[in-house]
Amino acid sequence: MNDTKTHNTSGTDDEKKKKKKEEEEEMKGESRETTMTSRSKKARNPPITTSRFDPLAVTWTDRYRETLDRYWKRLPNFLGSFIATVAVFIFGSTVRGEWLLILVHFLKAFRNTTDVTTNITTSINGTGSGGLLLGIDLSQYHLQGLEFYFIVSTTVSYVMFLGMGGFLHWYYYVRQRDNAHEWKCQPTKFLSPEMERHEIMMGSSVLLLGSLLSGILACYIMNDGWTTVYFNVSDYGWLWYSVSWPVVFVLQDYSIYWTHRIYHTPFLYKHFHKMHHKYKQPTAFSVTAIHPFEFVHMQAILVSPIFLFPIHWTVLVTTMMYIFYHGIIDHSGINFKALWWQPWQPDAIFHDNHHQYFHVNFGFNCTYWDKLHGTLRRKDRVYREDLYYGKGKDVSQCTRAELQNALTERESENVTAYRGTIREEQINEVKNKLL
Repeated sequence: MNDTKTHNTSGTDDEKKKKKKEEEEEMKGESRETTMTSRSKKARNPPITTSRFDPLAVTWTDRYRETLDRYWKRLPNFLGSFIATVAVFIFGSTVRGEWLLILVHFLKAFRNTTDVTTNITTSINGTGSGGLLLGIDLSQYHLQGLEFYFIVSTTVSYVMFLGMGGFLHWYYYVRQRDNAHEWKCQPTKFLSPEMERHEIMMGSSVLLLGSLLSGILACYIMNDGWTTVYFNVSDYGWLWYSVSWPVVFVLQDYSIYWTHRIYHTPFLYKHFHKMHHKYKQPTAFSVTAIHPFEFVHMQAILVSPIFLFPIHWTVLVTTMMYIFYHGIIDHSGINFKALWWQPWQPDAIFHDNHHQYFHVNFGFNCTYWDKLHGTLRRKDRVYREDLYYGKGKDVSQCTRAELQNALTERESENVTAYRGTIREEQINEVKNKLL
């Protein structure tokens, strides 16, 4: 009897231990699943680091995600895509304050009479201090009504920068964050909330400078200050008008290529341009997040044609709008593709590669300059922040650790951002060296 009782008790204890072990395993499994789910959610939606509304951190759009989604879903798909495209265009045209420069040329073109220009200027002067500012007679510098131009330029630029920029951030980086592999150049990597805040604060500061410079130039032009811009094609003939389109575009793009490349030399990069490369996964806000000195330098190049040679206002305005629009596209981090009528224009991944690999792909609206000077990204080269001059390092000379890091970077790129088999070739080049 005692033996039987002991045996039954032992059996019961074994069953209890077995059951307890199963429960523990089940709890561990649930814990692992919860941890993985939590990590997945964190990867898709980085935590908001502030408990209050912060207009300088685009993570505030997360707070209104459900509300925005609810209204957005009511729109037809084609209308939503159209609105997003228009938002990019408006954002690109206004983000640096040049929208006012574009506007005054429209006004000068369609109201190209001295009387009308005088009336506009007189009306504007009535809202400010006339021709005096801090005791300086602005009329002798063709800057009457400067305060008005500055206020308008700054106000509209900031509304567009935060409004349109916030919309684009929500449309892609919040609304479609869970399927980033369908639209993002680097789908597994996002800027941290801290870097997003830094990007917007830096961009906002430089935007103030850009609005001031654009306001001054727009005011100067509207008050009949001297420039080489003309409004009647007959002034220089149809031949020069036709030729000036490619001439202006090529001169602008080639000048910017070399200026950009020079800023990637060790001294200028470390002291000026490195600030812009803090954003290894750029967004549209990155376009103005650069050193103020470099910003002024770049802007001077972009507006230089109006003081160098005769340029029709349509050529000037169209070129500016094209450059600024693609400036947003290139920094968006979104795998936008060039259209069929733009055989010269690289896809957005071209400049995204520049931010990811630093000293390579210096051009903006044309890949030819990089091909010509050997600074186009190559599959048999490894690029890092400490490898200057756009040539990279031959994969045959790299250590195993360098190759492994290069492979990780290449695999993080989105295959849909490329045309053909370029990404696969880039990856296989490194993999073959690791074998």
